[in-house]
Amino acid sequence: MAEFPINRGIGKSVEFKGLKSQYLFIFVGGLLATFVLFVIMYMVGINQWVCIGFGVVAASVLVWQTFALNAKYGEHGLMKVAATKSHPKYIINRRKFPRLIKRKKI
Repeated sequence: MAEFPINRGIGKSVEFKGLKSQYLFIFVGGLLATFVLFVIMYMVGINQWVCIGFGVVAASVLVWQTFALNAKYGEHGLMKVAATKSHPKYIINRRKFPRLIKRKKI
């Protein structure tokens, strides 16, 4: 049986076949969701070849997109992108201008 090293040392993030940390969870969750959808489609009575085609196409797109995101954003990139979306576009200050430059007495 083949052995796959998952962790490379203390303090380093989890890596498997080039996928790092959060992308690994996206990959596994996506494959699990694809499998569940495949089983549901098959149990409902959809044609077997349609189910297989859906599974192959969905899994291929998931693998391709996950590795593309990993290459584009890096290890912590998706968290940084999500953080920039939550930043305000403008900082609104409603104080009058003389009050902004006035020194506070201590």
